[in-house]
Amino acid sequence: MNTATTTTRTLPLGRPPSGLASRSAYDWLFAALVLAGTAFAFWRYGASMDIYEKWILAGSAPVVIALGWFWRPLRTLSLGVGAATLLAIGLYARTTDGFGADLAAADNVFLLKYFLSSQSAILWMSVLFFMSTTFYWIGVFATPRAGQDNTAQRIGSRLAWAAVFMALVGSLVRWYESHQIAPDIGHIPVSNLYEVFVLFCWMTALFYLYYEQVYKTKALGAFAMLIVSAAVGFLLWYTVDRQAHEIQPLVPALQSWWMKLHVPTNFVGYGTFAIAAMVAFAYLIKQQAEETRWWKLAPLWALGVVLCFEPLLFRKAPDGGISNFWAIYFGASALLVGGIIALRRRIAAGLPSFEVLDDVMYKAIAVGFAFFTIATILGAFWAAEAWGGYWSWDPKETWALIVWLNYAAWLHMRLMKGLRGTISAWWALVGLAVTTFAFLGVNMFLSGLHSYGEL
Repeated sequence: MNTATTTTRTLPLGRPPSGLASRSAYDWLFAALVLAGTAFAFWRYGASMDIYEKWILAGSAPVVIALGWFWRPLRTLSLGVGAATLLAIGLYARTTDGFGADLAAADNVFLLKYFLSSQSAILWMSVLFFMSTTFYWIGVFATPRAGQDNTAQRIGSRLAWAAVFMALVGSLVRWYESHQIAPDIGHIPVSNLYEVFVLFCWMTALFYLYYEQVYKTKALGAFAMLIVSAAVGFLLWYTVDRQAHEIQPLVPALQSWWMKLHVPTNFVGYGTFAIAAMVAFAYLIKQQAEETRWWKLAPLWALGVVLCFEPLLFRKAPDGGISNFWAIYFGASALLVGGIIALRRRIAAGLPSFEVLDDVMYKAIAVGFAFFTIATILGAFWAAEAWGGYWSWDPKETWALIVWLNYAAWLHMRLMKGLRGTISAWWALVGLAVTTFAFLGVNMFLSGLHSYGEL
């Protein structure tokens, strides 16, 4: 068993020193614009909010300011997303119907049709994430030495930022569009699989981009963006095959302000657990770089088999076979995993040290576990409001507990027993399988209070 030893070190976070006096003019301009936007939202939409939504909006302003001050790229991202969203709303409002805006403008106004309507923006997100993944992988083979970023990786990083931007614009515009359909349909876009997959994509990418800046390496983007691209692939299938992009009214159990807190918090956990698993995959690839015995590589090949058989879960075309989409996915997955394992020596040469990989894995799981714990508590309060009890051993709740116990044990073994290296990497990968089943598998194969629809 290989182990990695971590050392205590201070990581550059790319943020200014703490304290109000150290803030730049841009920091204060950002804060002023956030507060102005919050005040405008109260003035424009306050009559439509209940008391809980008003408190959430009021609490969001200082949180957004603090995050922007903590990590400077979020300032520009937030202001850009806000400006693009307001532009889209303004374009919709040029012609009005009974609810204040004409959604037919999404097919008639150039900027809405091709860029700023929710569906257009999310499709751009999908394309940009695929392009980002491609450039990150080009960069892997263009940089044979660890710690050296190149042009392809920098392009991949910028494309990931652009994809996050379009995802956020698409989500916010979709929120606005839902309110224009009918007064009782509007809701925050985190209520179904389509919407939460968009949430998963941008949130996972954004957390990865933070770690990319903290550790000053873009070499992990090729692995982190694989999981995002896989989610985008599912999203596209779900859109084309099931027309899932259409905005639907909320079922009664989802008509709660708890949803606005529980779901985003939960997906911080899902996103960071996914990043940890992809970093664990990179760790194992680096560890096995010089291995030539096939039986030593068998676990990695088994991982590839599991990935390639995913189409069977979404199985059937009308004639009973696998649909063309998932057949192509099967082939692409097989080639990708086989190529990564076959070219592991060249890929490993550009990866960071074992210490960095181990540290990223730990930090991602620690953050995810904290947020997943909060989300589970919030879910219990939501369950009490919706169904009259905090816990009912519903399949979704049971599997959420299994996910929590899995990562609690991982962190315990690391902090108390010094777990490092191979075992922790494989454990993180198994954790992703458990988390994926809790997220998707429960809805597909089990029934319960959380089953609001089928794939």
